[in-house]
Amino acid sequence: MFCEPYLATGRHIEVQVMADTHGTVWAVGERECSIQRRHQKILEEAPSPLVEKIDGMREALYEASVAATKAIGYTGAGTVEFLADDDGRFFFLEMNTRLQVEHPVTECTTGLDLVALQIDVANGGRLPAEPPAPSGHSIEVRIYAEDPADDWQPHHGTLHTFDVPGVTATFDRLDRPGIRLDTGVVDGSVVGIHYDPMLAKVISWAPTRDDAARRLAAALRRSRIHGVVTNRDLLVRILGHPEFLAGHTDTAFLDRHGLSGDDGLAAPLADAAVADLSALVASLAVSAANRADARVMGGMPTGWRNIRSQPLRRRFLTGHREIEVAHVVDRDGLTAEGHDQVDLLSATAHEVVLDVAGVRKTFAVAIHGQQVFVDSPLGSVAFTVVDRFPDPTDDVAPGSLLAAMPGSVVRIAAAVGDTVTAGQPILWIEAMKMQHEVRAPIDGTVTELPVAEGEQVDVGSVLAVVTPTSEDTEPTEESNTTEESP
Repeated sequence: MFCEPYLATGRHIEVQVMADTHGTVWAVGERECSIQRRHQKILEEAPSPLVEKIDGMREALYEASVAATKAIGYTGAGTVEFLADDDGRFFFLEMNTRLQVEHPVTECTTGLDLVALQIDVANGGRLPAEPPAPSGHSIEVRIYAEDPADDWQPHHGTLHTFDVPGVTATFDRLDRPGIRLDTGVVDGSVVGIHYDPMLAKVISWAPTRDDAARRLAAALRRSRIHGVVTNRDLLVRILGHPEFLAGHTDTAFLDRHGLSGDDGLAAPLADAAVADLSALVASLAVSAANRADARVMGGMPTGWRNIRSQPLRRRFLTGHREIEVAHVVDRDGLTAEGHDQVDLLSATAHEVVLDVAGVRKTFAVAIHGQQVFVDSPLGSVAFTVVDRFPDPTDDVAPGSLLAAMPGSVVRIAAAVGDTVTAGQPILWIEAMKMQHEVRAPIDGTVTELPVAEGEQVDVGSVLAVVTPTSEDTEPTEESNTTEESP
């Protein structure tokens, strides 16, 4: 049995250690990794804002970390982790006997190559008596293929574009203020279901914490990530949040400030007005793409009329919102419903330039089949073109619960005929190193359950069907005695 103190607002602080075979142990520097989801870090920084403001805390952390490392005769790179409160009291959590994901922030603030150093130590190399003194501030964020607004649902598929602008180092230390990128994905990479959904680590270094946060937020905001949903917008919002900039971070940061709502941390950077304008851009780009191979009057946009006629209409889906765009291009220029102050300057399949209320705005566009991605300083928006004539064979029964990703059914907590309530777990799917609950969307009865435990399912597979219970129908005694999921 382990007894641990309860901290209402805990701070996750860890110390990087390095020990050689000659008795030298370094406490290289501390990191703060308090902003987490599902008890997993998504943002790390060095030095810790908490440690910076409490006299004597850093020395006490270093002393405890070195003592723990020497006590077990450890050699190599490791991390001693603590949970701390706002008064600077800290308590041992664990020691990770390896180099951790967040080691780049320590490399950026110390100038050390920790990977090369641990190899040298393993070969019998001797560490100098003292490590180099840290300087500046470094922040690392983890880009995940997941949707924070949808209970952190992981996403898979083809990553059409992955571009982080202004990168000055890749898997290497920064020798000046800038952005470092550590990633194993490139344009065209396929994000599978068998591994953690992390795509990349983006790291900034600057003389001050505020500067490091601004640089990192700007790089993320201007990044082009097409093909899978990511937590990019969440990370930008965290980096710009007043409480983060004030150093008020703890393990409950996301819960305390909230994810949902228009002002929530998980809200898209592009608001509804930007999404509407971007949908118009998407339609103009699609029109240009459709005319790209035209043999006659190829330079004329789709829908152009010498005499004004009905507008061209398209529907796009972004998230759970459907947007209809109606526009016509004629000798008088662009006329778009709901966009009275918008004029078209130029449009290709890759770039659309508009005059919006007298301000020139440029939008980058990427089209991949039915997917259209629009990027601009206003925010990035991903669209799916809604088919005007959907295939009726794609229809599913009302109340069907569909698999959001391929995976394995690991547990079923209901049976056909059971009465369930909205939000009640029906089954669990395992994919991308996590188990995902599939819950009843409404109060009703399970009328179909075509899967079994251990079965592999593909994306879009019907997992269960829940039919609403008629108001005048009383649930059976057997339904009421169904064992509930824990």
